[in-house]
Amino acid sequence: MSSESNSDEIPVDVISEKDTENNSPKIEPESDVEKISKLLDLEKQKSSEYEEKLKLVLADFQNLSRKTQTDIESGINSKINEFTLDFLKIYDDFVRAKEVLSDSKINSEGLDSILKNMDALLKKYHIRPIDALGEIFNPNFHEAISIINDPDLDDDTITKEIRKGYISHERVIRPTLVEISKKG
Repeated sequence: MSSESNSDEIPVDVISEKDTENNSPKIEPESDVEKISKLLDLEKQKSSEYEEKLKLVLADFQNLSRKTQTDIESGINSKINEFTLDFLKIYDDFVRAKEVLSDSKINSEGLDSILKNMDALLKKYHIRPIDALGEIFNPNFHEAISIINDPDLDDDTITKEIRKGYISHERVIRPTLVEISKKG
């Protein structure tokens, strides 16, 4: 057994300066600059691609947001119009009751007050009646259910309102049922 193998010393290889000069890689500043420049160009391209993708995602999000808002508004307006149509049926019943009481010469002041409140409620929520009597028939606002012959009136003149129609926020929620004239 040799004393060298049992030693607590750690063997160290000594390299001379000559050896390091010959073994070290040569750094060429120009090639590193070119590499960094290529890497920078590559990162700029990636950055541009990510920016473009981000713009597309943002546009998609804005479109989805607008569509969702429109869908919500449409759903709310649909429910409001549905409620309004049910309300108008009750309103029509009150109007008919008032007419019957007035025709029978019975005091209808209570109904007048209720109808006045109902009219104020409709006005508050931008629901307005369609005035049709004497107008020319317009299928966007009127629904003809009867025709009379009258040589004194122009064709398609509305001679009678059978049921009042209403507009809510510039949309017809219920067309006016009308009787129209024909020269005939």
